[in-house]
Parts: sequence; C-alpha cells; structure tokens
Amino acid sequence: MAHANTMPVPQSIPGVAKIIAVGSGKGGVGKTTVAVNLAIALSRLGQRVGLIDADIYGPNVPMMMGSSQQPVVDERNMIHPNETHGIKTISIGYLSPGDKPLVMRGPMLHQIIRQFLQQVDWGELDYLIIDLPPGTGDVVISLVQTVPLTGAVVVSTPSDVSLQDARKALEMFAQVNVEVLGIVENMSHFTCPHCHNQIDIFSKGGAERTAEQFNIPFLGSIELIPSIREGGDRGLPVTLAGPKSPQAAEFYAVAQKLTGYAEKAAAKQNDVIEIS
Repeated sequence: MAHANTMPVPQSIPGVAKIIAVGSGKGGVGKTTVAVNLAIALSRLGQRVGLIDADIYGPNVPMMMGSSQQPVVDERNMIHPNETHGIKTISIGYLSPGDKPLVMRGPMLHQIIRQFLQQVDWGELDYLIIDLPPGTGDVVISLVQTVPLTGAVVVSTPSDVSLQDARKALEMFAQVNVEVLGIVENMSHFTCPHCHNQIDIFSKGGAERTAEQFNIPFLGSIELIPSIREGGDRGLPVTLAGPKSPQAAEFYAVAQKLTGYAEKAAAKQNDVIEIS
C-alpha cells in the first residue's frame, strides 16, 4: 500500500525534450523579458519552442508576445496553445484577460500549473520555457512535483539587493534538486547615446561574481536598452530582429550558451532514467 506521504512522481511531457524554468528571487528584474526573448532566440536558432507563463498573478507574456486570443479546447479536453512569432504559448492572461486580478489560493495555483503542463497539446518541442513568478514559492514546488525539469536559469540585476534574492533562488533550486544552468545579468549597464560612455545604473558585474561563487555558468549580460522595453510593450520582442541586430545579439549569445548546458543536463538526466 502506498504511504500517505508519498510524493507524486514527476511525469515527462510526451514530445517535449527539455523543460527549462526561468526564475528570479524578486520581481522587477526583467525575468519575463529574458524568458520571452530567450524563447524567440532559441526558435530562430532552429529549435521548436513552447513558453508557459507560470506567473498566475501577474501574467505579462500575452502583452510581450502580442497575443490575446483565447486558446481552443478540443473534444479531448486538451488546450491548444496560442502560436505567436513561431512560439507556442499558454498563459492565464489568455483565459482571464484585462486588469481584473486573480484571487486564488495555493491548491488552485497547483491545479493551473498542472493543467498547463499536462492538459496542453504541446506537440513536438525541443524546449519548453517556463516563466516563473518572482520569489521562491508554491509554483516551483508544483512544477518539480509534476514534471522533471532539465534545469533552471536565474535572472538578476547587478544590484546587491537583487543579488541577495537571486542567491535565495539558487538555494531554492538546490533544495528541490533542479540544476541551475546559468545566471543572466539583466539591465547590466546603460550606454549614453550622447557621450557613448557606459553608465552602471544598477552597479556592475555582481551576477558574474555570484555565478563564480556558486560555481554556476554565467550566461551573459543584457544591456539596459530602451528598445528592449519598447519591444516588450508592443508585443514585438527585440530578438525578432535576428542575431545580427545589436539590440538582440546578447540574447542570442545567452541562448547559444544555454543550449550547450541544457544538452549536457538532458543527457545526464536520460542516463539516470536508463540506469533506474
């Protein structure tokens, strides 16, 4: 007889090769901006990509991806994700559009996350990117209980406050046995359009030092550029301009590095499954 406290065994999603969570210890560091642009960069580099907006209370993916239509539910009760810019996406923002806040408790959150993972017809994907809510809470626990994550990416600005919270996110992933594939430093510096000097608005290099300290790959720095914010606001992320665009190049460099680490992590995971 199964013990009452038996943890659910994570089930892989048929057809989905790698699942990567993008998290941060705090809000306001541009985590969704990184997740969306990373998804598009991976797609433009030839990968088949899906994107889950797991930030149930503040779903920004619909706006950043420029899509708002309600997903179709078929006769098997499977949800068909919206497809925008070549990326399959699902978000609570498609189901509850507008400014009305969602008020719900932990068990309902768990239910929604499970639905997004198990009741969405993702088809064949190389990468499923999950944009986590800020902080270290329920959603991550629901995720790791539902599916085997290939790994996580932690986003931070270079400021000490942000890095303190990023370290909490690193510890959280360690506690739930999810490998952190790398840290991204967002809003790293700003180049003055007049004198072309670099201005370190949020300090500089802190995320790289944190990566070193924790012996985790540093995936790269994303400059503070107005066009990145404008692209997100208009639903046309900068990475749509391709890897040769100066504004998008850093996202493509991060995506390229990430694929290397993700391939290794997935191979390790497969070895473990075969042995067990």
